[in-house]
Amino acid sequence: MNSRMHLREEVVWVCRRLAEKGLVAASDGNVSCRLDSNYVLITPGGRHKGDLECADLLVLDETGMPVEGPGTPSSELRMHLCVYENRPDVEAVVHAHPPMLTALTLAGLPFCAELLPEVWLTIGPVPTAPYATPSTREVPDAVRGLIGGHEALLLERHGSLTVGRTVREACMRLEKLEHAAHIQFYAHLLKNGPPDPLRTEDLLKLQALKKQ
Repeated sequence: MNSRMHLREEVVWVCRRLAEKGLVAASDGNVSCRLDSNYVLITPGGRHKGDLECADLLVLDETGMPVEGPGTPSSELRMHLCVYENRPDVEAVVHAHPPMLTALTLAGLPFCAELLPEVWLTIGPVPTAPYATPSTREVPDAVRGLIGGHEALLLERHGSLTVGRTVREACMRLEKLEHAAHIQFYAHLLKNGPPDPLRTEDLLKLQALKKQ
């Protein structure tokens, strides 16, 4: 069921989960999904994600112009529209501020998807986009060249961006990445250095499995 009300309920569910899991704080982050080829549903700016209701969400046209809903759309709507423009296969976008993933970007450490088979198999490589001033055109410019070939990105000092066929899938990818980032951090401490990634032959086996 992909009715508009169902999609609104899914976006609200994800927003509340992000807040409950500590993946966003207060009004941070934003969530969107396609309604159809011409319209996008997105969270409003300046609102606590845990408090949102279905009626609070906004409908935008393909240019980002609000056509339905109260308030103003998220300040990062350009980033969402950039993803939809460059990824016709993507139906939903989640931008959050997960603590450990964001801390990796502050420390200048790349997220290593090659450490865990589950991450490599379900998400793949996760590059870090260079710092861009939030709420400006710099943000979509920073992600445009990377999002075409990835299901998730880290944004330097600005959290994460995950995509999916549904908002729940995009949210699950975020949760998986944040969990993996904790594992990477603990392994780094225990080893007193970066942990070893999977061998190339093991990564190739996982890629073959994914194609199946």
